[in-house]
Amino acid sequence: MAKRAAGFLIFRRLCERIEYLMLQASYGQHHWSPPKGHVDPGEDDYATALRETTEEAGYAESDLKVYREQSRTLEYKVKGHDKVVVYWLAELRNAAQEAKLSDEHQDQKWLDCDAAIRISGYEDFAKMVREFDAKIKANEL
Repeated sequence: MAKRAAGFLIFRRLCERIEYLMLQASYGQHHWSPPKGHVDPGEDDYATALRETTEEAGYAESDLKVYREQSRTLEYKVKGHDKVVVYWLAELRNAAQEAKLSDEHQDQKWLDCDAAIRISGYEDFAKMVREFDAKIKANEL
C-alpha cells in the first residue's frame, strides 16, 4: 500500500509577481518541496495538509486562502516504495508574513514558477506548478 501524504502549494502575490513557498528538508538529500507530510491514522488528507503546514511553516488555516477545488494528486516512488501526495493550492493572505520553520527544514525560499520547478527536480511536480500558475495568472481561481 502506498504511503499517503498531503500539503499545500502556497503562493503569494508581490505586485505582479507570483511566488511559491519551497522548504528545504534538514534530512536525507535535503530536497525542496512545499509543506506536506504523512497522513496520520484517522486523519483525512485536508486535515493533514493543514496540520503539516502549521507544523512545518507556521501558517494557520486563517493565514491562507485555500482553493479547495484546486488540488492535484502526485504519485511516485521513494526508495522503491509507492507514495501518493495530494496538494491543494493556497494563497498566503499577507504576502509579508514570514514562515516559521520547524526542525524538519533548514531553509525556505519564495520562488517564481520556473525556479520552484528547477529546485524541486520532479516532472510531475513541474506539471502541477505550471497548471496552477497558469490558473492564477489567468484569474481562473
